[in-house]
Amino acid sequence: MSHAAANKTETEAAPNSSLKQSAAPQPANSHDAKLLNGTLARTNGITHAASVATSSSSGYASSSAVGNGAGSGGASSSLPAAAAVASSTALPLPPSSNGLQMPYERFRADDTSYVPIGQFYAGRSVFITGGTGFMGKVLVEKLLRSCPDIRNIYLLIRPKRGQEVSARLTELLNAPLFESLRQEKPKELSKVIPISGDITSEELGISEKDQNLLCRNVSVVFHSAATVKFDEKLKLSVTINMLGTKRLVELCHRMLSLDALIHVSTAYCNCDRTDVSEVIYAPPYNPDDIISLINWLPEDILDQLTPRLIGKRPNTYTFTKALAEHMLLKEAGNLPVAIVRPSIVTASLNEPFAGWVDNFNGPTGLVSALAKGMFRTMMCEKNYVADMVPVDIVINLMIAAAWRTATRKSNNLLIYNCCTGQRNPIIWSEFVKHAMTSVRKHPLEGCLWYPTGDLRMNRPMNTLNCIAKHFLPAYILDGVARIMGKKPFVVNVQNKIAKAVECLEYFATRQWRFKDDNVHALLHTLSPKDREIFVFDVRHINWDKYVERYVLGFREFLFKQRPESLPASRKRMLRLYYLHQLTKLVAVLLTWRFLMSRSKRLNDLWSSFLENALKMARLIPFL
Repeated sequence: MSHAAANKTETEAAPNSSLKQSAAPQPANSHDAKLLNGTLARTNGITHAASVATSSSSGYASSSAVGNGAGSGGASSSLPAAAAVASSTALPLPPSSNGLQMPYERFRADDTSYVPIGQFYAGRSVFITGGTGFMGKVLVEKLLRSCPDIRNIYLLIRPKRGQEVSARLTELLNAPLFESLRQEKPKELSKVIPISGDITSEELGISEKDQNLLCRNVSVVFHSAATVKFDEKLKLSVTINMLGTKRLVELCHRMLSLDALIHVSTAYCNCDRTDVSEVIYAPPYNPDDIISLINWLPEDILDQLTPRLIGKRPNTYTFTKALAEHMLLKEAGNLPVAIVRPSIVTASLNEPFAGWVDNFNGPTGLVSALAKGMFRTMMCEKNYVADMVPVDIVINLMIAAAWRTATRKSNNLLIYNCCTGQRNPIIWSEFVKHAMTSVRKHPLEGCLWYPTGDLRMNRPMNTLNCIAKHFLPAYILDGVARIMGKKPFVVNVQNKIAKAVECLEYFATRQWRFKDDNVHALLHTLSPKDREIFVFDVRHINWDKYVERYVLGFREFLFKQRPESLPASRKRMLRLYYLHQLTKLVAVLLTWRFLMSRSKRLNDLWSSFLENALKMARLIPFL
């Protein structure tokens, strides 16, 4: 590895086995890879994750430092093994280019060894966790549509509200997302097979029979199951995001022909840093200690400890995702693993159709509230980058990352930061401007007020505007509803909006630089045809058109409003515009009247101004 690459290296720190925050990361030797049982140790991101700590109090750190080196039976975390690693003969790492892991050579038309992505998935069976979620649905649809010779897709589905997994699968495949497949390739849908289970249960809640089925047949795994609630309690967040990942890895170790495991993380798992490279950073705590903590501490005490545990991170989601990455590095052993870290995932760019979205998470909920005329101010640095990425871009990258992991064997655990801020940035003020234009052009039915809004960094001013523009009108409207005998709801909606704004505020008032060199390099290993089919080049995003489709998407798929209703909605929007302008005029006149009545000096100045204006007017000949 070059010295330039070494300068980019981020290495693992050595946390004590007790629950203490980690020491500062120690520099790794960029020229050496440690040897464990005759095989190169797994490396971290663009370099090996090595730690020199081998003392008795650093058993965890030592084992994680080598990524629990490759071995047929999984990883060993014993201290003697770690000590052996520290004293073993060093071997040179494979050559790299520009600090990236090789092989990342560009696609060549004369390369006869190139296997197209669609052909790679032919005859393979895939296992997906989180398949009923926003990203999971798009992943299933894309695999069925663009990899027609895929053998089977096994979906981990939890029985819910008395509904069997087969019924949930039928409901999933009847969604609008699969409309084109139902019409053009209905037989493809039969390849989707439900696996009853629960990510929070031991062995993922999967029966022994189904476990054996997966272990015999599956060669590619996509792990996207997670709780994405920012305000989730620590116990549940650890159970899903960390223990769920650990249990899946245990199952993967038993799979006979596993070629790729793709773990979906988040770019914001390292939000305590400004510059985030495609490496796994040292966690604040030993993940095993956190798991032990949630097992023996009462939940009320855990809730009290949570703010101290998560430290500079804003929520349990980013905290547990960071720990899950490091735990994966430790537990994966010789498994072929890659991590995809998307930033803020939003509606689809093109696939299966533009603007598809099925939830109000993140910016979608706030733009929807803006479109309804119920959201008008928030804390946000308008000149900071709004790093959001369309869901189909993320899915295409995941599919390509699995292909690359399987076809180009490597000792490195590769990380892909799937973001737009480096290659095609849009700042918050531009995003809001595009959104404002689009919600006025394509208004929602039943819009309460003309959409307007401001981004502020002055908290007292923002609070005053929230009271005056959000809650005061909400209480008035609910009061009118009670008088008319109707059920009040506006205050409740405003409380939900305020909660969503609080969760997003951290990300809207800060800025990160997510390095995406691995993503860019992966793009250039694809053939031109594969680049057309599996699009993840964010430079092609036209933000103006994208935001317009985004608005049309949530109008149709979330609010269930047909395009035919747009003419009537536009007429209503025009009336609301005039009412909005009239309200502003009345507010100005009333304010002026109030000031005039309270100040004789202001009254005299106004009279003098009017008198002089009339004198000037008389000097104009035609008057």
